[in-house]
Parts: sequence; C-alpha cells; structure tokens
Amino acid sequence: MLAYNATGLNQAVGIKRMTNVRPVKVISVTGGKGGVGKTSVTVNLAVALAEQGHSVMLMDADLGLANIDVMLGLKPHKNLSHVLSGEAEINDILVEGPGGIHIVPASSGTQAMSQLSPAEHAGLIQAFSQIGQQIDYLIIDTAAGISDTVVSFTQASQDILFVVCDEPTSITDAYALMKVLNKDYRLNRFRVLANQVRSPAEGREVFQRLARVCERFLDVTLDYVGSVPFDEHLRKAIKKQRAVMELFPRSPVSMALRQLAKKVETWPLPVAPGGHIEFFMERLVQASLASGMTESVT
Repeated sequence: MLAYNATGLNQAVGIKRMTNVRPVKVISVTGGKGGVGKTSVTVNLAVALAEQGHSVMLMDADLGLANIDVMLGLKPHKNLSHVLSGEAEINDILVEGPGGIHIVPASSGTQAMSQLSPAEHAGLIQAFSQIGQQIDYLIIDTAAGISDTVVSFTQASQDILFVVCDEPTSITDAYALMKVLNKDYRLNRFRVLANQVRSPAEGREVFQRLARVCERFLDVTLDYVGSVPFDEHLRKAIKKQRAVMELFPRSPVSMALRQLAKKVETWPLPVAPGGHIEFFMERLVQASLASGMTESVT
C-alpha cells in the first residue's frame, strides 16, 4: 500500500477552499475500450484549448499504466505515487507539455496505484489543494475498461466525453460503461466523439449505432460532438513522440481537434465552488467511498 495515511475522511474533505476562485471545467475522456485513440484525443484536445488561450492541466488517470509522458517523449522524475507516499508535493511533479499545458504524470507498472483506497483518494484531495496555477480546464485521461478508478473519475467530472471508433467492441464497451454509470450512479448525459473515421457520415453512423442501443435500454442523453478523421499524420506524430497539433498543425486531424476545442469552449462552466479542483477531488473521494459501500453490501 502507499504510505499516505489519512487521519479522517471528513477532515480531508473539510480542507479549506482553494484561493483560486475561477471556475475550473473538469472533463473526463473515456471510452470503455483500449485502442480507440482516447489518449491521443485527450492530449491534443488539451493542446488545442491551450492554443486558444486557456490554461490547461492534463491528468493521466491511468494510475498504474500511465502513458501520456511516453506519448510526448517526456521523462518526469516523479509522479503521483511520490505525492501519495509523501516524497513530493503536487507542484513538484508537474511537467510542462506542448503548448504550455501542465501535465500531472501518473505511475507505470505500479499495481498499487490502480487500486487506491478512499483514504488514498483523500490524499489526492490534499495534494490538489496545493496546486498554485490558475487553470481553466482540468482534463482527465482515464484508463480503459470499467474499473472502480474509471468510474470514480468519470463520476466526479462535470463532463464525460466518450471516444468511440468504428469497431463493434468499441460500441459494446462504451455502452457497458455507460450502463454502469447510468444504472449504478444515475449519470444520464454523455458526450460522444467518433474517432478514426473515414468520413463525417461514417462518424455519424458510429454515433447512431451507439445511440440506438442506449435508447432501447438506458435513460441517457447522448450529445454528438463530431468526428476526428483517420489521418496518417497522427501515426507519424506518435512515432516522433510529439503532439500532432504541434507537429502537423494544419493536418486534417489537427483541424478536427481544433473544432472540438471550440465546441468545448461553449459547454457551460460550473458554478463555484463546483469548479474548484479541490471540489472535484472531494467528489472523487465520495464516489470511491460510495463504491466501497456498495461492494460491502453486495
């Protein structure tokens, strides 16, 4: 287990509010299935928002199998595991990425980081309350699958963006995660991005297939936010460990992600204190605690 030992969940949740009073938009990017290009979308969306003048923080929430630093060719000396063990503070581990985005690196190959307890999530509250930067967007790159960690981060965010592609398993896995979030946690609004599609029409068809299943079995509202085309420029950027927005700013994929960022700007901002990072982390602890209570009952 990690070394952090919370003296009490209520004490951690009761930490004084951050001095940053500007609302922070918290967006979780998820998909249920790995291999749909979720992390590429997350990274480049963050860069696109920064390009439009926003201060953006990107959190790698695949806590045990982090890969944002690898994708961008970064070599952080410390990560969230060091924060939770008391070896570093959150400001010590922040890494500057392309476009000036702030990256919160997680750990890779550390099983304990993928199985945080509510007390350890409370440690994240305390850690995030120390962030000094004034930020507009906190974007969360979740892990693949339907783990408790994925559910906690998505449940705690203000907007949930599902990335899907034209594969049956992508539709099936996205639906499975939506079902858990809807049936068990009463979340009923999700935004959907079709990725790696050959045409806008194909992207719309991918969305319609998911929407038809959801309409039959779930009480949810899906908001289609558009599509990102299949583009060899993205593969070239990944090989060079660079953001495609930075390396090929006029490529079709970069143009599509720039349009997505413009749509994100129109999404309603939270009303303070709901937009505080610390509030996000409080909700994360509450989500984790609720999940643990459900498991104990079952």
